Amino acid sequence: MKQQQKVSVCCCLGLLVVALAAALKEKEKEQVLWSKSWLDLADKDAADSASSALPAQTQTQPPLNLMVPLTLINSAASKGAVCLDGTLPGYHLHPGYGSGANSWLIQLEGGGWCNSIRNCVYRKTTRRGSSKFMEKQLPFTGILSNKAEENPDFFNWNRVKLRYCDGASFSGDSQNEAAQLHFRGQRIWLAAMEELMSKGMQKADQALLSGCSAGGLASILHCDEFQDLFPETTRVKCLSDAGMFLDAIDVSGGHTLKNLFAGVVSLQEVQKNLPKTCIDHLDPTSCFFPQNLVANVKTPMFLLNAAYDAWQVQASLAPTSADPRGLWSACKSNHALCNSSQIQFFQDFRNQMLNAVRDFSMSTKNGLFINSCFAHCQSERQDTWFADDSPVLGNRAIALSVGDWYFDRLPVKAIDCAYPCDNTCHNLMFNEDLSSSSMTYSQSTRLSFTVLNLLSALMVPIICSRCIMRFHSVK
Repeated sequence: MKQQQKVSVCCCLGLLVVALAAALKEKEKEQVLWSKSWLDLADKDAADSASSALPAQTQTQPPLNLMVPLTLINSAASKGAVCLDGTLPGYHLHPGYGSGANSWLIQLEGGGWCNSIRNCVYRKTTRRGSSKFMEKQLPFTGILSNKAEENPDFFNWNRVKLRYCDGASFSGDSQNEAAQLHFRGQRIWLAAMEELMSKGMQKADQALLSGCSAGGLASILHCDEFQDLFPETTRVKCLSDAGMFLDAIDVSGGHTLKNLFAGVVSLQEVQKNLPKTCIDHLDPTSCFFPQNLVANVKTPMFLLNAAYDAWQVQASLAPTSADPRGLWSACKSNHALCNSSQIQFFQDFRNQMLNAVRDFSMSTKNGLFINSCFAHCQSERQDTWFADDSPVLGNRAIALSVGDWYFDRLPVKAIDCAYPCDNTCHNLMFNEDLSSSSMTYSQSTRLSFTVLNLLSALMVPIICSRCIMRFHSVK
């Protein structure tokens, strides 16, 4: 009887090792899939900009970059202008001085979207859905820098970073009581503008609305509303950085991004706040795509975009859902590993982008800087905005191109030749097919997974063979 018990214990131990290895492997898969989620991929530049801007330093050394505190909009609650979880929205403001005392730059934060109850519920447990989790201070770099050598045209302006916590590019107006979700992006936009006007923006003689990624889309959606805040004598323009999201066909022939946008628009009732010029002849989801909006924006606008936008490559063109066999994994992680047909697929995407901005570019008031890089959000990062080795087109860095356009010093319609002609790019590359800021599993977890795999591969056959031998001997 005791021998039979030993046999049972041996077999159970073997099965336990197998089960544990399988469970960890499933957990690994889950984490990899999560790292591919829309929130993490779209969030990468906001996270990277903040983290990479912080220099290595001891706790006793002051930060090298300007750190600007968070201000909550206390008047927002009475207007229903709240984050997904019902907390107050916020912003970071650094006052202007000297020649920039009456000039205002508003930067709309990016960070993806949420298109279902489930991922909006998750999102409200992060800084992208609740001010409870927002950083109390943010570094101002790139277009927000206060140093003339880093930001020659806007360094002494009133510079504002409006935090993003609604999940629909500041454009939704709905709620879900069962899930305790507040979709109030449009109200947050209005409450923030009212607050900033009371802080002195109503006296502005110059104003620039900018945004990156989902914030770049928001700057397109709200550009004309922004201009309407000011008298005609105020110079008002808009900048969209990495906001030209295209309704492109993915590698499986599907429309991954259109499906996402359809969920956002429907869930958050975005159609209420989309431009009438578009809604009159297209469906609401199509009117959330900038390609159907930019030509009808009345206010002068500048489009800054990488022709091979890294976020769209990762999350729209070749997401895991469209590439279950992983045929695009290496290519989308590092464009140098792409084969000729994959490069051609990206060239077709670039052509679609150029077609989408053709009518927009015809206007003398508008500006363009489309470089042939695998990048995303180039105005907030100091290395891409204005540095010794920044990307250039026509020998002009991005910061100088935007400044020349804003102040009417020179017309800027800069479109790069196709990849691989540009050697000034700061291309983004990803390890193991993961976003550089994705939530990857730790090295210790990987090691545990490897060890358990070895255990299951080596020990289990030994254990089981002994169990079988003992079982037969007992019989």
